Amino acid sequence: MSDRESTNGSAERRLGVFKTYKLYVGGKFPRSESGRVYEVTDSKGQWLANAPQSSRKDARDAVVAARKAFGGWSGATAYNRGQVLYRVAEMLEGRKEQFVREVAAAEGLSKSKAAAVVDAAVDRWVWYAGWTDKIGQISGGANPVAGPFFNLSTPEPTGVVAVLAPQKSSFLGLVSVIAPVIATGNTAVVIASADAPLPALSLGEVLATSDVPGGVVNILSGATAELAAPLAAHQDVNAIDLTGAGAELAKELEIAAADNLKRVLRPLPAEADGSDASTDWLAAPGRHRLTAFLETKTVWHPTGALGAAGSSY
Repeated sequence: MSDRESTNGSAERRLGVFKTYKLYVGGKFPRSESGRVYEVTDSKGQWLANAPQSSRKDARDAVVAARKAFGGWSGATAYNRGQVLYRVAEMLEGRKEQFVREVAAAEGLSKSKAAAVVDAAVDRWVWYAGWTDKIGQISGGANPVAGPFFNLSTPEPTGVVAVLAPQKSSFLGLVSVIAPVIATGNTAVVIASADAPLPALSLGEVLATSDVPGGVVNILSGATAELAAPLAAHQDVNAIDLTGAGAELAKELEIAAADNLKRVLRPLPAEADGSDASTDWLAAPGRHRLTAFLETKTVWHPTGALGAAGSSY
């Protein structure tokens, strides 16, 4: 009798191997330091997996990782950042089937609609990859001044950005808020959708196997309000995207963010209730998220004189 058959001759059922979802912090996959997990269910209430429930300590650790990675990432050439973002798209394309399953389960979509969402997410990485070395051309330039000076304005990344991902669009919305942040040289601490965190946690696996340096993107799962509060008040966080926050929570976070003059990106009108249910994430994203977390540095430089006649540049 084969060891694959039971005593009554019927084939044994293979033991299922359930996926263990973990956080993505500093290029590694830690469990929450609290040891907590919470159940994630599909749109019909059926259990999908246990996701780590991040703590405030996890949020602080993610900020440390993001700050450590900021110098190298912001110092990379814009062209190189574009190559890295395109590599993410390549890796996603190769794992499309997995993400179609996860998005369909997370958002209650048919397989065909989930496939369209994943395709759009891949295309969005490509779209933002193309902007990395072009955004400076439309956000900066030479300024005309009355005097013998060069006056040049150039955009620079803000720093560490806390990102509250959309609650309903667990993957396309997620990509739409992460990609522009890192495309312009910032690093990100992302709070995934509380009810549908699995696509976000799987995205961490893609980032780890692409060329994105560890710490550039850090992904946490858990209660949005619990994690957002310490990030909004954190003195080493430079900006916050409130897309995934409801109106009441967003107001509280704005007040906390004012303590160190963080840049704040408020939700668009369709996102203002925090549900983002009416937001068309499939629509063209525009450039507003690219410029939301940029600082403008303006430099004055004397032109000097040419020759004895005193002519100048």
